Formats: sequence, structure tokens, C-alpha cells
Amino acid sequence: MENKTTDSKLAKTLISFSLPLILSGLLQQLYNWADAFIVGNIEGEAALAAIGATTVITNLFIMGITGFASGISILSARHFKDEDNNIQKRILSTFNLLLVVFLTVITIITIYFADGILLLLKTPSDIFEISKNYLQIVLVGVPFITAYNVYAAVLRGIGDSKMSFYAVLVSAITNVFLDIVFVGVFRWRAEGAAIASVISQVMMAIFMIYYSREKYEILRVKSKKTFDMSLFKKGCSLSLPITIQSIIMSFGNLILQNFMNGFGTVTVAAITTAYRIDTLLLLPVINLGTGIAIITSQNIGVGQNKEAKRSLFIGLKLSAIVSIILTIIVVTLGENLIEVFGVSSQSAQIGGRFFYILGWFYLIFGLSMAMRGYIEGKGEVLYSSAIALLSLCVRIILTYTMESRFNNMTIAYAEAFSWCFLFILYALRLIYMNKAEKYKYMIK
Repeated sequence: MENKTTDSKLAKTLISFSLPLILSGLLQQLYNWADAFIVGNIEGEAALAAIGATTVITNLFIMGITGFASGISILSARHFKDEDNNIQKRILSTFNLLLVVFLTVITIITIYFADGILLLLKTPSDIFEISKNYLQIVLVGVPFITAYNVYAAVLRGIGDSKMSFYAVLVSAITNVFLDIVFVGVFRWRAEGAAIASVISQVMMAIFMIYYSREKYEILRVKSKKTFDMSLFKKGCSLSLPITIQSIIMSFGNLILQNFMNGFGTVTVAAITTAYRIDTLLLLPVINLGTGIAIITSQNIGVGQNKEAKRSLFIGLKLSAIVSIILTIIVVTLGENLIEVFGVSSQSAQIGGRFFYILGWFYLIFGLSMAMRGYIEGKGEVLYSSAIALLSLCVRIILTYTMESRFNNMTIAYAEAFSWCFLFILYALRLIYMNKAEKYKYMIK
């Protein structure tokens, strides 16, 4: 009876913590959805494909930023109940300025070399100029996304996952409204959608910083910045493996984008739109994994290892339920979801086939994300990052070797099989960790 009560409390805690993260992620995707939906329906399939062709580049930045922020969250959570009230302030000030300045420099370099990057990706000539203009504008928002994510990471670590949702809500509403005005009324095409995204990202960062400083004295960093080398080293040990994994995976996606571009504009429109929907649908299981990581780290920080392990089992059950629901949605409605973006019937059919193949593997992916969350919450981010990179290598190899058999659907099969590979390696690590803990207990 006691275990059932504990499980019920853990489930409620995990859901209440993860739900704002899920909603935040859903709203963040509205940036791309609004851009794609409005531009696709007003300007046509070529403009939609042009935006899609830049997604892997912008995702390179976003995945790197969110990857580093994940490590900051784990560090912050580990000191959740630390008696040193200034430790969260030092975490925030140590990483905020450093990341913002670094990524601003990288962004400027990328904007300057946009032409060359798009040429390397073999971006189709009929959408090249639109892609270039959209990319150069939208990258201006990267420093503001960075500031938002650093603050959101520390807030998650101290148990506040709701404010990131409110910040993104304000930003998403702004983005949709400005998309309608700039694209639908002013007819600024894809460039108008990019400007709308940047303005909304600026508002998101300002909102998050203002709220954090007003509500939490421990996050009220003074004008004189504090750099803590000890926390910097701890944070980097957690964040760098995840960041490197995210960046390399994004480069892997660049390789896959290059591969996909070879099939022409119709396939580019279909698959990039499918991935846009796929990213949105998978956010619940991904953010459940994040919730598991934070709660696991908090429990370990106060010595409650059994509670940490139980959070994994609860998370696995929740992830399984959500994944099965998502499978039903994409297998039955995949083509209809693609059609919403104003693509041709041929593109919708290609996207529908993509979903039908990949959707059957959603359960494998959901369970993998739950295991990943627990492993990273335990501090084993290096292992998690290493096998994620191995999984990417498997995906790239399969994409190129299976092309003759599956044609443009090789992209879906390769990703599905890479999820299976990921699942097996996470499961093996959990078995090893469990045996090691039992052996340690027997020794004591």
C-alpha cells in the first residue's frame, strides 16, 4: 500500500513538473509551425521548402543551446536544497554571459557564410535565395534564445518549470500575430516570418529574465558578474557531453539534409514538414525524459536513491502510454497532418508514408527517452551522449546503404532502426547499473 502511495505521489510530481515543459516545447514549435503554415498557404510550396531547408542549420544552434542547458539543469537540481543560498546565483551568472557572448560570435560567422553553407547542403536552386534570406534573419535571435534557456535551466533545477511555459506562451502568441501581419498583410514572404520569429524570441528572453529576477532573490544577479570556476567545471562536465552530442547529431542531420535534397523540392517539402510535425508530437516523451532527469538528480542530491529509481519506473509507464497514443495518431492521420501545410498531394503522400513507417517505432523511442533521463540524472551524461552518437552513425550508414531498396523512405527506416539500437544500449546500461548497485549493497 505504501509503495502504491509513493508511486502515485511520484507520478503526480513527474506529471506536474513535466507538463509545463511539454507545453513549453509545444508552443516553441509554434515558431516553425506558424512560419511553415502561413508561408506555405500564402506563398506556396517552394517557400515552405525554403524554410524547411534551413531547419537543420537553426536546429544546430538550438540543440547545442538546449543540450548545454540540460547539463545546467542537472547541476542546479543537484544543489536544489543546498544551504548556500547564493549557489544558484553563481550558476546563473557563471554560464549566462559566457554562453551569450560565445554564441553571438558563432552566429555572426554563420550569417556571413550562409551562402557557402547552403551550397554545401545542395539546396535546390529554385529555393536558394529565399532560404538564404530566411536563415540570415532568423539567426539574429540565437543570443536571445541562449539567454532564455540559461534562465529556464536554472529555474527547472530549483523546481519551477511553469515560468518557461508562460514566457514561451507570450512569445508564441506574438510570433503568430506578427506572422499574419508580416506575411499575410505586408506580404514580406519568408523574410517576414523570420523577422516575426526574432521579435518574439527577444520578448521571450526579456520576459524570462524579468520574472526570474522579480520572483527569486537567489537569481537576482547584480551588474557585477560572478564567475565560479568550481561550478564552471562541474557544469561543463555535465553539459559538454550533451552539447557535443547535440551538435554532432545536428551535423549528422546536415548530412541527411544533403542526402534528402537530392530527391528534389517535392521530397524536401514532404519530409521537412513531416519532421516538423514529428518533432512536435514527440515532445511529450522527450520532456518526460527531462523531468525524470531533474527529479532523479534532486533525489540523489538529498540521498534518496530509491526514490530516484522509482521515478524511472513511473516514467517508463507514462512514456509507454503517451507513445502508443502518438503512434495511433500518426499512423492513421499522418497524410492529413501534412496536407494542413498547403503542400501538393504528392508531397502529402510521401509524408504520409514516412509517418506510417516511423510511427510504429514511437514506443521504442519513448522508452529510450525515459531511460536516458534516468541515466543522465544519475550523472552518466558521457555514456548517454556516446551511445546517442553511435546511434547517429548507425542512422547515417543505414540511410546511404539502404537507398537502393527504400528510395526516399530510407530516411524513415534508418531513423527507426537507429532508435532500436539506442533502446538496446540504454537497457544494457540500466541492467549493468542495477547489478553494480546490488553488488555495492552486498559489500556494505
